Amino acid sequence: MARARVEPDEHPHRRLSDGTIARVVPSGFTSGFELVVDGTPQSHVDLDDPRHLHFEYVARMAAVIDQLRMPGQPLTAVHLGAGALTIPRYVEATRPGSRQQVIELEPALLELVKEVLPLPRGAAIRTRVGDARDGMSRLPSALTGVVDLVVSDVYAGARTPAHLTSVEFYRAAAALLAPEGVLLVNVADGSGLAFARRQVATVEAVLPHVVVLAEVQVLKGRRFGNLVVAASAAPLPTTWLPRLMAAGPHPAKVAQGDELAEFARGARIVTDADATPSPRPATSLFER
Repeated sequence: MARARVEPDEHPHRRLSDGTIARVVPSGFTSGFELVVDGTPQSHVDLDDPRHLHFEYVARMAAVIDQLRMPGQPLTAVHLGAGALTIPRYVEATRPGSRQQVIELEPALLELVKEVLPLPRGAAIRTRVGDARDGMSRLPSALTGVVDLVVSDVYAGARTPAHLTSVEFYRAAAALLAPEGVLLVNVADGSGLAFARRQVATVEAVLPHVVVLAEVQVLKGRRFGNLVVAASAAPLPTTWLPRLMAAGPHPAKVAQGDELAEFARGARIVTDADATPSPRPATSLFER
């Protein structure tokens, strides 16, 4: 369902380096708050219950995270893009004691989020300011090869920057992963899914086990939306995912195996030399 576009008001806000405004506003559809950047809703947080995930693609990411290791066992996680720190909060709530690193380009955004939507007391969530790709190279060397979860959910406005879509970028992210670690990527695309198909082919060139989770109409390329790409060097724990996706709130599915091979057939791998930002959604997507 499309979310209301938010106009300037007196809610807590900060001006970002590109001149756009980030603000935190009460959610118009559910409990909690939304982080809105340049009029585009980017994250939802429920401080009373961090397990409440309003955005559907975030709930699909959580469905994968829930299957990592043993239930409740702490994870080592790296998050590329902070948003309102929704997934780090979820990991801390469901797996207390997890060690998490967050890399965010905009210091003003981090300042706003941590001031208005404070992190849980005692949570081991470290935030770092910098470009996601460059920031990975600056993480402690002890993290290389031991991270359980890498989440790539980076947007400049409403588009993923080109340098965070290439095979070179995904190789750097995969280098952090433990042998059974999982990479989760939020991919936004619309009609035809040309961008998403290339992203799947590119991730598969780095990590052999890949699945895609998405709402059925988005996966068919009939409307703009979010697809979650999950990938690992080891087989993914997907036994319960199809049932979880079919349960809603909107019909969704897991594409894997032959279906995913057909989805990415003929798609060229993205390199630094030809990478482009993700497609820009129509303004009407965020209007009622």
